[in-house]
Amino acid sequence: MSAKSVPVGRRTVLRGVAAAGVAVPLLAACAGEESGSPSGVGSPSTSEAEVAASDVPVGGGTILEDEMVVVTQPTEGEFKAFSAVCTHQSCPVQAIADGTINCRCHGSRFSLEDGSVVQGPANAPLEAKTATVEDDTVRVS
Repeated sequence: MSAKSVPVGRRTVLRGVAAAGVAVPLLAACAGEESGSPSGVGSPSTSEAEVAASDVPVGGGTILEDEMVVVTQPTEGEFKAFSAVCTHQSCPVQAIADGTINCRCHGSRFSLEDGSVVQGPANAPLEAKTATVEDDTVRVS
């Protein structure tokens, strides 16, 4: 079978370039969805977060929306911190109830104690952060 040369018009080339310009960013955005890496929406900030220890209930926690951080107090005086970005599809977690950190996007639930998955569809734990307490302030880095 012989190859036949077919001229390609300028419009055809431009349409292909335009389609690739739309498709490539969309594919890149979807690539991180299952890996747990944020896709830009709700990405955690790199600055230190702070909350009054008295604002973090024992057996519960507080979501710091602006910093995209969750601070929990599983037992009195023990503070933990995690990313507030769900590892399933990078939705921000929205609630803490019944001993879990909850993402309402698809129903994933995470442990207050270690951020591990209690209920999927997420299959990776929330990213752990460092929580330090000084006086009545919990600092997260």
